[in-house]
Amino acid sequence: MQLFFHPEISEDCQQVTFPRDESKHIVKVLRKIEGDILHLTNGKGFLFETEIISANHNNCSVKIRSAKKQKPAPYRLHLAVAPTKMNDRYEWFLEKATEIGVHEITPIICDHSERKVVKLNRYERVVQSAVKQSLNTYFPILNEAVTFSDFLQEQKLGQRFIAHCEDGEQKQSLKGSLQNNSEVIILIGPEGDFSSEEIRNALKHDWKSVSLGESRLRTETAAIVACHTVALAHEE
Repeated sequence: MQLFFHPEISEDCQQVTFPRDESKHIVKVLRKIEGDILHLTNGKGFLFETEIISANHNNCSVKIRSAKKQKPAPYRLHLAVAPTKMNDRYEWFLEKATEIGVHEITPIICDHSERKVVKLNRYERVVQSAVKQSLNTYFPILNEAVTFSDFLQEQKLGQRFIAHCEDGEQKQSLKGSLQNNSEVIILIGPEGDFSSEEIRNALKHDWKSVSLGESRLRTETAAIVACHTVALAHEE
């Protein structure tokens, strides 16, 4: 099955029209014609079966044949990850985390961050492509970048973890710290890790230090390990 994304489709719609770029891709590249079946999602858990009624490469239109709400995950994962110096590494993280299953992503600007400006439009395209590729009907929330300190002030609920490499403190494994069916928020620092002050500040706000294993991981690798650990812990 091939999945297409249309943010404006809902269970109340009878038909929808794709924007020009997507219409061109459907008609000119994929060579779809009237009567062909397309599967769509709005990123909110719905899977729509549609039929092409106008194979126009400028405004391809489909009619809705059925709509089904997919079962959401039994947990909610929010990853707050510092942007990497090389942008393609962060995009790789976004792609893989979306495929594995993440619900919200926030870029955080830290004391040691070398990249302080992010382009959400580009990141949103990466996430959208990963949603379609993985046949995931839930589109993760992608937030604007915020400072580390502001993020700590905003997040008060759920299981809150900070993964860092600083020695001198007893850290539990992330896997052993997770509770079932809960909201999980995990902080992942930049190249050079979180500063000592940031770690102390997080602990003061009741975040728990966790380990992601014995190896020293890159930012993007640590984020994927955290994402996969949470997903595996909640498998039925």
